[in-house]
Amino acid sequence: MLDEALKGEIQAAYRRVLEAQGLTPRYGQRLMIAEIARTLGGIEADDAGKRHSDEHVCVLEAGTGTGKTLAYLLAALPVAKAKGKRLVVATATIALQEQVLLQDLPTLKAHSGLDFDYALAKGRGRYLCLTRLEQALDGVEDNPTLSLFEQSLAQGAGDHFQALVQEMAEAYGSGRWEGDRESWPVAIDDGDWRRLTIDHRQCTNRRCGHFAACAFFRARRDLESADIIVANHDLVLADLSLGGGVVLPPPSDCIYVFDEGHHLPDKALNHFAHRVGVNGTLRWLGNLKKSLTELNQALAIQPTLARLLAGLPETIAALEPRLGEAYSLGHQLAGRQHGLAEDEENHQFRFEMGRVPQALREHAGSLLVGFAELSRTLETVSDILRESLDPDKHTGLEREQAEAWLPLLALLHGRALEAHGLWEAYAETDMEGEAPKARWLTLERFGSEPELVFSASPVSAAPTLAKSLWGSCFGAVVTSATLTALGRFERLQERAGLANRYRYQRLPSPFDYSRAVLSVPRQAVDPGDRDAHERAIVDFVSGLGDKEAVLMLFSSRAQLRAVEKALPAKWRERVLAQDRLPKRELIERHRARVDGGEGSVIFGLASFAEGIDLPGDYLTHVVITRLPFAVPDDPVGATLAEWIESRGGNPFMRISVPDASIKLVQACGRLIRKEADQGRITLLDRRVLTRRYGQALLDALPPFRREIDG
Repeated sequence: MLDEALKGEIQAAYRRVLEAQGLTPRYGQRLMIAEIARTLGGIEADDAGKRHSDEHVCVLEAGTGTGKTLAYLLAALPVAKAKGKRLVVATATIALQEQVLLQDLPTLKAHSGLDFDYALAKGRGRYLCLTRLEQALDGVEDNPTLSLFEQSLAQGAGDHFQALVQEMAEAYGSGRWEGDRESWPVAIDDGDWRRLTIDHRQCTNRRCGHFAACAFFRARRDLESADIIVANHDLVLADLSLGGGVVLPPPSDCIYVFDEGHHLPDKALNHFAHRVGVNGTLRWLGNLKKSLTELNQALAIQPTLARLLAGLPETIAALEPRLGEAYSLGHQLAGRQHGLAEDEENHQFRFEMGRVPQALREHAGSLLVGFAELSRTLETVSDILRESLDPDKHTGLEREQAEAWLPLLALLHGRALEAHGLWEAYAETDMEGEAPKARWLTLERFGSEPELVFSASPVSAAPTLAKSLWGSCFGAVVTSATLTALGRFERLQERAGLANRYRYQRLPSPFDYSRAVLSVPRQAVDPGDRDAHERAIVDFVSGLGDKEAVLMLFSSRAQLRAVEKALPAKWRERVLAQDRLPKRELIERHRARVDGGEGSVIFGLASFAEGIDLPGDYLTHVVITRLPFAVPDDPVGATLAEWIESRGGNPFMRISVPDASIKLVQACGRLIRKEADQGRITLLDRRVLTRRYGQALLDALPPFRREIDG
């Protein structure tokens, strides 16, 4: 139950922010504040602050213009502080993260009367490692641990890399740069950056000689005192996958806000997937084998390390032929015994229902055993090297030797663990009655060399999210403009593992949607006839007004190009196509044309149906050429569809139609961005009128005025 003092604090802060900015209260925003405060304020905890109630999550769909960010900050921050918890705001995109950091939080701090500190959280790999920088300044050839594994990155880098590290060292040493990749004034090449950063396994933490000056740990110290931590979905998921509390505070001490929450299930799936190339694995195993002489010279003076290193040749020797057999077996199963044809860039083969043939499963089991042994050995070696960095521990190994070799061995430990996870996914049998894992092979080229990649992924992130996120956090808010599918939350619950007992609400929009017209014109045809559909699109474009500001959304690049090519010359000059210009430049040109009193037509693909903000006269007409059905041909979607079908379900109605509903709402949402916006949305796909799912898709859209021709 939200106590009166806390309720009064939230109301007073809201009133002060509105008055300072000359704003009037929005009904949907007030409802959102109340719902969040009620949910989080009602969380019950014991004297130690451990949550024991289970209605601690609220899921709120709040359309554009609601003022979501201000609402969740105002409601959640006072509750978090009162309960001694940290507020973690996670976004899916950099654009929203920057808005929260650079606009919303400074505004709240300046006008609300609330006393709080905030900080940005980023993963370790976004920060410079001073040990790596020091090694780079000394030259790669002086560091034997980099000679085999990173020499290829150094080749071709030449003088420009040395100039870069000199400049970085000077900028960091003088305090002009904070050591993170994003704040460096120019883009840094991925290969250069990999040589200057490390992951959590390679980092020696407090045992590092540069710990006091470390960019990552300086940022961590800021996080420790922050009431609000701004992160992204990926960082939260990465922290959870490490057990929680590694980069961010422990989940039990956090109240999370997931803005752009509709992205969370897909982000989570990516974190739980495994992908391992056979030849890539053979390369790093071969390099490890070549390094054994140097490793023994440097480390075998310590008895335990000597014993562990002595066992590595046998382990590697057992793995290499098994990987070679997996390579041959994979090609055989994929029907490409001789590899890719000359004109093939890649070839994918998916195991139906994720079922791996017995021969491959047994082979995966033997690889699993080998990589388990290798992982244990490398983990123990890495642990001893870390202990050797501690002046209070006497391992019999010099600190300098341990410090030199730990980054490499920790890196290899991570690679061995990834291989272990992949082969475990191939060796195990899926539980009866539960959704299977998707498993597939990809033949591709790595440079000029052939590669065979084994991949595996769960088809749903729901069980993991239910346990490691919702089950372990103190409280959470999930919000977005599009969380419902066909007007219901069931699809999100199914994908994100959200329980029925949590609070769900769709908040009213402040916009008057009757200012926009939803049209299905006579030109709309069934896209099943591709030629007729393309002709209809060309005819429609040719009939647009000369001064219109149009966003035309296509479902395929091929159709976008075909329509562009078929247009009369005068219209081709007016079209700005997404695949021919960078996004920022395209938007700038479009705005400049509109400012100049000209018409402008953007041809965009699916990514332009979300995140494009063209208010007022910059966008007066959105044209959706085809209903946004995603064909479940990716291995994960196809496996899930097969499983649903095997249980008597209809994957099209259960997955494709709800997901299309969300995308259609997002596409239509490009038009009305401000209260005074108006215009037209045109659907050029007649299936919305002729198929049984069409009415459900239309009913899920905002209440636009409708003009249905035929």
